Amino acid sequence: MAAKDETGSNPPRRTAEHVAIIMDGNGRWATQRGWPRLVGHRRGAERVKQIVRACPDLGVRWLTVYAFSTENWKRSTEEVLGLMGIFSRYIQKEADRMSDEGVRMRFIGDRSRLDAKLQRLMEGIEARTEGNSRLNLTVAINYGGRDELTRATRALARRVAAGEMTPDEIDDAAVSAALDTAALPDPDLVIRTSGETRVSNFLLWQAAYAEYEFVPTLWPDFTPEELARILDRFAGRERRFGAVKA
Repeated sequence: MAAKDETGSNPPRRTAEHVAIIMDGNGRWATQRGWPRLVGHRRGAERVKQIVRACPDLGVRWLTVYAFSTENWKRSTEEVLGLMGIFSRYIQKEADRMSDEGVRMRFIGDRSRLDAKLQRLMEGIEARTEGNSRLNLTVAINYGGRDELTRATRALARRVAAGEMTPDEIDDAAVSAALDTAALPDPDLVIRTSGETRVSNFLLWQAAYAEYEFVPTLWPDFTPEELARILDRFAGRERRFGAVKA
């Protein structure tokens, strides 16, 4: 039974309104079954759709997923091209549903290295869903936390050089405003699937005070029910942000 507060009533349930997920394990899921890695990535894209549908009913208003990192270019050409094709098909297939279901879609990361067609698809769905607010879905493609911070630092340096601001005016808020995620709240909870226990260059600045969950489930097997259990555990955590409980 939940403890009552000083008024004698149950305190409100703590909710992770912004959940960020490192979707790991697609390739392993496929190879364990003797299938090509791209089969796992396709199954992982289907899993994204299920999790997106479940989030609003679980109290999640912001969902950020790590789809392709700045380091993933090191993979085989076949796998990289296959992933880019999956991203394009996902955007094209999901545009109508997201628009109808009130999902706003954004992308973060350095787009300059992406195929021109994919960039146009990204821009198109961002514009089409801009007025939606039931769920904010952000997909990180060609994203890396260090790369993001480097680009933000360069942008701030250019502003100082142009006389638009002084070095002393660069504070936490200025850095946050220069990041790809300027329009997003910081994540409350970061989940990584597949049993790995590292953050892999994901939201390094933004997740400074996020709670973390590392689960053994491979991403294609990650269900809305497992997400609900993780959110229940999050609700029982005490977040002090560096302070001491009174």
